Amino acid sequence: MHIGVDEAGKGPVLGPMVATAVRADPDALPDGIADSKRLAPERREELAATLRERDDIDVGVAFVEPETIDDPETDMNLLTVRAQVEAAADVAVEADELVCDAGDVNESRFGRRVREGLAESGVEVEVHAQHRADDEHAIVGAASVVAKVERDRRVEAIADEYGEVGSGYPSDGTTREFLREYVREHGILPDCARKSWSTCADLMAAHEQSSLGDF
Repeated sequence: MHIGVDEAGKGPVLGPMVATAVRADPDALPDGIADSKRLAPERREELAATLRERDDIDVGVAFVEPETIDDPETDMNLLTVRAQVEAAADVAVEADELVCDAGDVNESRFGRRVREGLAESGVEVEVHAQHRADDEHAIVGAASVVAKVERDRRVEAIADEYGEVGSGYPSDGTTREFLREYVREHGILPDCARKSWSTCADLMAAHEQSSLGDF
């Protein structure tokens, strides 16, 4: 069997990063699998539901929360490896072949770390790491779809709690305005924010240097 692994939400300033592993016979995957970024949200939802409902497809998911991302003792490359390992370990069986989207500039190093992490969890599998693997391998595209859907659901939950927050990415004006107004009102960042991200650090620095009326 093959396992595809990918993550969503590595770069946002709000919410978790989500890693997903999909284990299946690639020939048995539903039609229309592609990199999640090239699919409409409704289509992603449909495909993710199908992947989860099928008895011959296994799905593993791991979440990396903002407080973990903010830990100064780690970094995003290491956290991406750990998340992919955690998701894959939920579904991997000895001698499976795993393809993962490389979360490091060095593909071989990333693949080696994922393989070693799975070995430490007690599963020996063949691992191939590749940049843009979700474009090249349907099994990784399937993981990309589920990861994106799970990430979107978490952003929706954040919006249910705080109001409109946008996509959660630093480039999103709605997201920046949400953070600015939250800091203006409360003097601190919300729990859903990655406080170590420069967007947050800059907001807090500006807040500390200004009166509330001028912030």
